[in-house]
Amino acid sequence: MWKIKEHKDILKVYPKLQPEVLKKYELWKSIVYRHGPEKLKEFPGFHDEKLKGQYIDERSSRLNIKYRLIYRIDKNLSTIYSLKITPHKY
Repeated sequence: MWKIKEHKDILKVYPKLQPEVLKKYELWKSIVYRHGPEKLKEFPGFHDEKLKGQYIDERSSRLNIKYRLIYRIDKNLSTIYSLKITPHKY
């Protein structure tokens, strides 16, 4: 089992998010908690990917066409750090 630690900013964003985004985030947490982040590759809707540049240690999962979840993995501690849910800039 993996641990998921949410940044305090995620809790601030919760009330502003659409219900379908919250539902997808809860599904994401359920998958990661039970199976780990590698399992996300089996779900193409999340479009899970490693980030580049200044965010090189972080990953991104798509919650819908607009919102992304940015997170970091610590495999030594079996912990996922959910950092922020943010609108994707196109």
